Amino acid sequence: MTINRRELLGYSAAALGVAAVGLPNISQAAAGELTIAYNVNLPSWDPTTGPSAVNPTIQGLYQSVFDQFIPQKPDLSFAPGLLTEWGWNDDRTKIMMTVREGVKWHDGSPFTPEDVVWSLQRAGDEKTGNPIQFVWKNVGNFKIDGNKITGDVVQFDPVYFKWMSFLTGYIMPKAYYEKVGAEGFEKAPIGTGPYMVEKFERNAFLRLKANPNYWGDKPAFENVTIKFVTDAASRVAEIESGSSQVTLEIPYEEYDRLIAKDGLAGSIKNVSDIGMIFFNDIEAMLDKNVRQAAVMAVDKELLVKRLLRGYGQPIATLETPEYTAFDASIKVEHNPEKAKELLAASGYSPEKPVKFTIQTTKGFKPKDYEMIQAIVGMWRKVGIEATIEVYEIAKHYELRAADKLAPAAFYNWGNAIGDPTTSTGFAMYGPSPHSVWDSQDLIDMINPLWGEKDEAKRIAGWKAVDKYIAEQAYVLPLMQYAQPIVHAKGVNVVQHISGALLPALMTPA
Repeated sequence: MTINRRELLGYSAAALGVAAVGLPNISQAAAGELTIAYNVNLPSWDPTTGPSAVNPTIQGLYQSVFDQFIPQKPDLSFAPGLLTEWGWNDDRTKIMMTVREGVKWHDGSPFTPEDVVWSLQRAGDEKTGNPIQFVWKNVGNFKIDGNKITGDVVQFDPVYFKWMSFLTGYIMPKAYYEKVGAEGFEKAPIGTGPYMVEKFERNAFLRLKANPNYWGDKPAFENVTIKFVTDAASRVAEIESGSSQVTLEIPYEEYDRLIAKDGLAGSIKNVSDIGMIFFNDIEAMLDKNVRQAAVMAVDKELLVKRLLRGYGQPIATLETPEYTAFDASIKVEHNPEKAKELLAASGYSPEKPVKFTIQTTKGFKPKDYEMIQAIVGMWRKVGIEATIEVYEIAKHYELRAADKLAPAAFYNWGNAIGDPTTSTGFAMYGPSPHSVWDSQDLIDMINPLWGEKDEAKRIAGWKAVDKYIAEQAYVLPLMQYAQPIVHAKGVNVVQHISGALLPALMTPA
């Protein structure tokens, strides 16, 4: 597989004050209404193009309006959706899909197999700017027979169907999109999902209305208002004041405090997101001793215990226990003394430290900035002097796509389908637009795995790659995140392990 690096454009992360747009206090809201304080803005309504399409945090918004080809249940198992059946022929040269009948788009027009084929063809066309185009292009020559679709495999991709549940795996309305164009779709998006867009104020709020023709279970809340509140302290204020009934991604100490209050409850589970530090193959990171020392100096257990209040789980690779290629035998020791020895071999010490920049978000994930501060302190003790640079998540996407990240850069990586291609693969494969480590040794190890048809051999291959990456210290995995959600006791929230906050799964208590 050849993956071409493409530039992902950034988006604004600034939030407007919700009071300025006249949203009602939830205590005054009528029955059947739900208000959520969300942690990111929504920059685009096309879930298949641009930086929004590969931002795991936004997928809950998209899944409220659009349906994916194949949905995932809260435990990440796959379920029938707009596709009721899917699979390969015996020699993996064709795919077969069955399309659900009787579904309508939000404008009342019928959903058809032509929408499925058009969406797949559009996703595979590099001109449309789909960041995962290199996956979708692997099947073509689609044919429709009633509600049955077949396609020819151009290049076998073992996770093609899994991607139908993941980033950019959404079905778009062919006739409507061709009628209104990209600009018109941004102004009035439609899908087949459980909610319809009633009103959208960029950087401020989104109002959703239940889809009366939804093919699945009707949402319990008729009206949902989602406020874009990017500041964690402001989200705490939203839930504590009663202005919002649900919020997420707040500091863990605030989670513990809030759920002890009358009228509030919470849910916190390990999700498929991980915290990691990219190493870019520039400057000091070209020195293996520096990389290994940077990894060995970090006490991940202490970070989870002290900063995350015990929530989450330290990891040694870019796989969590839920991922198919997780290998518990791969371990990376915490050994500051060994880190000092490695740095000394390269001429560095606490008195003469190696210097580089580390980039991080601040408030995007609970304690992200504070965690990097703590890591910088651990590094300083062994002979590493790192300067912290704070950036918005949009800037991270822009720099990563252009391969211009600093020597070290914190990121939150999501992998809802749990496959090693979408964790280790895209994060560490040099030609990927999502990677900044470009060494040929790793590229050569990964290349054969993209199209491996023997599943056992494929997973074993990825485990070998993870082991090699750990030995070479090409990346610094930190922990699997636990996602904190706080809600009013009058609302039941079903937590989705993908990390997507889905109002369609919420019901009155």
